[in-house]
Amino acid sequence: MLQSKGYLPYAAPLIGEEELLEVIDTLNTGWLSRGPKCALFEERFASFVGSKYAVAVNSCTAAMFLALKAMDIGPGDEVLTSPLTFAATANVIVHTGALPVFADISPKTLNIDPDEIAQKISPRTKVILPVHYAGRACDMDRILELAAAHGLKVLEDAAHAVYTRYKGRMVGSIGDATAFSFYVTKNLSTGEGGMLTTDDVELAHKVRLLSLHGMDTDAWKRYTAKGSWYYRVLLPGYKCNMTDLQASLGLRQLERLAEMQRIREAYARAYNEGLKGLEGIVLPHADEEGRHAWHLYVVQIDEKQAGLSRQSFIEELKRRGIGTSVHFIPVHLHPYYATAYGYKEGDFPAAESAYRKLVSLPLYPKMTEDDVEKVIGAVRGIMCKRY
Repeated sequence: MLQSKGYLPYAAPLIGEEELLEVIDTLNTGWLSRGPKCALFEERFASFVGSKYAVAVNSCTAAMFLALKAMDIGPGDEVLTSPLTFAATANVIVHTGALPVFADISPKTLNIDPDEIAQKISPRTKVILPVHYAGRACDMDRILELAAAHGLKVLEDAAHAVYTRYKGRMVGSIGDATAFSFYVTKNLSTGEGGMLTTDDVELAHKVRLLSLHGMDTDAWKRYTAKGSWYYRVLLPGYKCNMTDLQASLGLRQLERLAEMQRIREAYARAYNEGLKGLEGIVLPHADEEGRHAWHLYVVQIDEKQAGLSRQSFIEELKRRGIGTSVHFIPVHLHPYYATAYGYKEGDFPAAESAYRKLVSLPLYPKMTEDDVEKVIGAVRGIMCKRY
């Protein structure tokens, strides 16, 4: 993301000399698409999260879609998910031909509420797709209990949750499958990219087939000195593979992830300390039994208590050279979902109430401590009416 002089964007990747050298090495090998570095990235990422298998793809969206296809989800099926998420989470359900069914969120955690899930399960439900919002893990014990009781699969949307831990377990090793995002704003970035992790060998194999046109051998296996030109198409697959150029970034980002996470946690603590006690602003909380990835630092602006609107708060921060974002417009309020499925305002009151208050403040390792203090000072100035 380009950064204007004096302007602090809400997110930016931290790319160092290690990543540059690894990309140059890949360019020098001449192997730019899927190859040995993708395989190595998969191996190391699976080890990192504690899963048996990992499949590198070109986005978290692709990982979720291919997992649903590999689970044989299609017309007549229902998939339960959160309305407070990016549209991709629901779009992939639509693309399989299944029906996206939303269950409202918990106002405290902003994650999908297991009690709401229980009410929405029907005979057609096949998958629960929880979203680990902002990097805080969902209540996976309850979700897994519901899934087991009804014979359902659990596919986790962990786009925000690289490094998230739930009760001693890394996200990526809990449900039947987990989809990660390595988009430019994420905790670990390959520019574009994603990963699916699972302990199910058949699921991993089918996702890998689907990601490469349904072929039983990829180009790396065919075009090396020991390879053969011959291949078979076993499924009508897609073109969703990661490239070695992306994996080059991923390998070095993974090595630096612990340090980058330490910085995120330190900045989140600084925000919590610097912003506490301000009337009209609700701060996020980490789960004491797990580890928050702090992909986002999301505050909620209570218009009545604060004496200003959420939009005014955003505009005031922008005027002071600070970028923000809003995560997210609830999916059911988007025109397509309202028209195609009859969703309307009022259907998911907790998600809608939260949406009207949410603001994501800048939080990323490329920031400096001075940047953090700048944000804290600006927020305090606005909320204390010192314009």
